[in-house]
Amino acid sequence: MLLSERQHVLSYNGELLVFQLSKTKHVEGAADKTVKLCVRRMAFDRDTQLFVQMSSGVFNMRAKHSEAEIVCCDCATHSKTGVVLPCVLMKVKKQNGAFEHLLLLLHSSDRFEQCCHFKLDYELKEDVRLFAGPSVLWRHANKLFYISADTCTVLSAPVQLSSVVWTGEIEGEGTVVLGIRAACLPESEDGDEFSTSDRAIWGSEFFGYAIEMQKMLTGTCFMPHAYSRVVSSVCVCKNERLKKQLRISAVAITHKNQLIWFQDGVPKGVCELPYEKPCLIKTAVTSSNDLLFIVSFSSGNVCVVRRENLQVTSKWQKVKSVLVDDFIGSGTEQLLLLFNDDSNTDVLNMFKIMDFGKINYESGINYKDDVPAAEGLQENGLLTIQALETRLQAGLTSVRELQQHLGLKKRVILESCRALIDLVEGRSHILPSAKKEGLVSLWDDVEKPYSVSKEPSSTPKLQDHFIEKLWQRVVGDNLVVGVKLTESFCLSVRDISLSLVMDQDFSLVSPIIECRNKIIKVNKVFSALSVSSCQIEPPQKKMKLDLRSKNDLKKEFHKRCSRTQLDKTNTVTAVTNLSPLLAFHRVCCAVLLHAKKQKRRNGDFLKSKRITLLCGKILLNLEDISNGKYSVNMLKDNSYCTGSMEDIVAILAVSIRFSFQIQSSDCTLTRVNSWLLGEMDCVPFKECRDMVFSHKAGNIYGTVFSWTLKSPFEGVLTLFCRSLTVLFQCLHSLTRVLPPSCDVKLLKSGSKGILTEQLALALEKEMFTSRSFLSSKESKAENDLTRWNEPGRKISDPPVASLLDSEDGVQHFREKLQNEQEQCVLSMNETMDGTLYQKIALKVAEAQLSSDMVVWRLS
Repeated sequence: MLLSERQHVLSYNGELLVFQLSKTKHVEGAADKTVKLCVRRMAFDRDTQLFVQMSSGVFNMRAKHSEAEIVCCDCATHSKTGVVLPCVLMKVKKQNGAFEHLLLLLHSSDRFEQCCHFKLDYELKEDVRLFAGPSVLWRHANKLFYISADTCTVLSAPVQLSSVVWTGEIEGEGTVVLGIRAACLPESEDGDEFSTSDRAIWGSEFFGYAIEMQKMLTGTCFMPHAYSRVVSSVCVCKNERLKKQLRISAVAITHKNQLIWFQDGVPKGVCELPYEKPCLIKTAVTSSNDLLFIVSFSSGNVCVVRRENLQVTSKWQKVKSVLVDDFIGSGTEQLLLLFNDDSNTDVLNMFKIMDFGKINYESGINYKDDVPAAEGLQENGLLTIQALETRLQAGLTSVRELQQHLGLKKRVILESCRALIDLVEGRSHILPSAKKEGLVSLWDDVEKPYSVSKEPSSTPKLQDHFIEKLWQRVVGDNLVVGVKLTESFCLSVRDISLSLVMDQDFSLVSPIIECRNKIIKVNKVFSALSVSSCQIEPPQKKMKLDLRSKNDLKKEFHKRCSRTQLDKTNTVTAVTNLSPLLAFHRVCCAVLLHAKKQKRRNGDFLKSKRITLLCGKILLNLEDISNGKYSVNMLKDNSYCTGSMEDIVAILAVSIRFSFQIQSSDCTLTRVNSWLLGEMDCVPFKECRDMVFSHKAGNIYGTVFSWTLKSPFEGVLTLFCRSLTVLFQCLHSLTRVLPPSCDVKLLKSGSKGILTEQLALALEKEMFTSRSFLSSKESKAENDLTRWNEPGRKISDPPVASLLDSEDGVQHFREKLQNEQEQCVLSMNETMDGTLYQKIALKVAEAQLSSDMVVWRLS
């Protein structure tokens, strides 16, 4: 006689396994009972649109005065065969209050195999999971326990936890348990600051525990600790390792009725769920390659959320169970919804199969336009394979064409670099033949080798005329290459920059080295740093501009430009990253200088010509760097810093410059100098007395300061530091020394007085540029007006007087006068050639841009 009946449904390889537990008395009044675990293997028949039984199996158990119950069922990998098989965990309550547990495997022949047996003095209720082995995992008294079929011994993990939200396989780690526990703040500050503060605020944290490897994993790779108070279940959709870093994509449901999508531990999207108390989440990939999230609720409701837009697609009520598998044999996954039916005890009486596409079955009712019939599946599959093969061949052809195109572009770039090097060094460069490069000529001409330059270049002979010194230094992870230019050369060029080109023929890398340029102007008495190629100190007074004395003004302007540049030491530097160059062990680089050659006539700047000059070559190898051959040496010697001028320029080149204006209304600023020499442990350079070098231990070491006192109550402090962190440390130390009434203001570039003088000079240059191109037109118009206003042109002249004697003569005179007036007007409105106008507009725009930059720095 059937006393009780409980059913569990499990999907396995497109089939449904219905486990049913029944207890039948053999003899009426007897104490013993036989407990049977029955299984029915069901498959969906598309002809009848019903699940039909394929086979069945039974497992018998005997127990005295006890109750048997199915705890859970799931599919797990059998460690001996590596095959995924259905597993059932059963418990039997003994008379003494203990609980006996059986872990059963179901084989394809519907035969049950008992693979594990263990007893506990408590009942399994919390977070019971089945995983590979097969093994059982559960939580009891905030501890994690597990047992495997291989050992049949209950083991305890060394962790305290409040819940288990996910169990599964992680690449490289094996079976991993993701749980939640009370926050364990580290005693030291070695951990992640964000995670530490996160755990301190929320009081709990995520953690991962690898069971096979018995090690802890950080929980932040799954999701932030802040979500540990609200997350109830998690499903890991994808996990992989890239460059030894674990990358995880997961979805979680919370007690706040939300679904949240995480990638690499960062929330990427959220969806509000339509019901309360979500308890379980699954995933499915449909025939349209859509990723779906299936959320089950405690009330028996179910909803589906699309990953693409995180929107609720469908929802149902009174759902007994939801399963995901290929139930109709189409090759993709479908959803199977089993609904509650109080009028029938069969769990498969009301169901629905769907994939949000063409597949849709509901309680045996077949919707048309369903999946193709079995006869057409093979033919459609063959056509699909042929179409995929065609697309694959087209894709491979496109990939080959792209590879050939990239190879051609690479050869062109390398050949251009070789031609540039040969041109600078004065060698003849022979272009490769078109046949060798795989090119076809568009003309029927005879191919001849062309040379870029047949005449030897005179560039190496010109080095002595514009270069005083070529040097190199290693500062930290930076290589600094400096070229000290002559004074005469600096006056004749502008827009100076350096390029570093590797002399070796590296086929896999570009020979041009990426670098940053600075022009540093340092004087042994007055020092300054500038990033422009021309900075002219203006005179104390500006003369009043007079349009009639423009030639004198131009001469004065040119005279001031020349005079103020004489005392400057100009060095142009190129800074590049040292680490990539060390990979070649030994590198020879050509140093190229680029500039615009300026031509002047009567103080006016004419057309500039772009020039490229070879400064020389530098040799860099790992052995010299290890021996400190190019290192910067800054040592104390009798209250001075012994660094050379090249060492000073190298430090300034790799540093970031910040200028601050310090003003005080009620006290002098003598504390700043004391602060530099005292707390900052600064020592002035022997070669440059107005700059000081900090020898303070720590991050501040190597910072360069320049303190200029404009008055006892106002000064400008300039810092050259490696990073913003060092800047903030220096400012924090300075603010503790200065009185509260001091006002510290960041200057964009230099002091206000210097920028004002630079603006005046820039505006003068802009005015001269405009007038120089308009002067010729102005002179021509003035000559025409003068010709018409000459005293000798009188009406009483004989030719004119004879015309006035008759009416026809008067009319002829009027026409002649009107014609000359029109010519005069045309001469005043004379047009300009388009090419000339473009040159004029370009020169004026460059001058205006220079003045606009100074105005921006002043604002």
